[in-house]
Amino acid sequence: MKPQDIVVLLKIIAVGKENWQQKPLAEALGMSQSEVSHSLSRSQYAGLLLNKSKQVMKSALLEFLQYGIAYVFPQQPGALVRGIATAHAASPLKETISSNESFVWPYAKGNQRGQAIIPLYPSVPEAALKDAKLYELLALTDALRVGKVREKLLSIEELKKRIG
Repeated sequence: MKPQDIVVLLKIIAVGKENWQQKPLAEALGMSQSEVSHSLSRSQYAGLLLNKSKQVMKSALLEFLQYGIAYVFPQQPGALVRGIATAHAASPLKETISSNESFVWPYAKGNQRGQAIIPLYPSVPEAALKDAKLYELLALTDALRVGKVREKLLSIEELKKRIG
């Protein structure tokens, strides 16, 4: 697995239909079509995407996000930068959690300052700004990567609601 595999799977879930196509998916994520194709192959091999189908194995993905993502793709908050809010600094967690800490994906056109969290893929900030559902899924995933126990518990609850 590579970090972009999670981004691709979350985008498929955000799209919400089984008749998605690779080319529009690649364009929406700022990836090449071959990157998306390789990502889908890895996800099939890992059991996160059904073979010969376009269906994400939602329970397997949730299990991986809950128990594995913090270990496989860990992240430590970095320097203060301008960017786009993520983790508990973004919706839906920001409505529940009050914190002095703010985490952001570094992005020159961003409107917030906070500690840098390197996104799962370089094009994540732009892709997230184009798709509110994807943005929420990625922010919740980042909360699992960098959050404390409370943030992780709230994040997994919210992911279960959104992923199903």
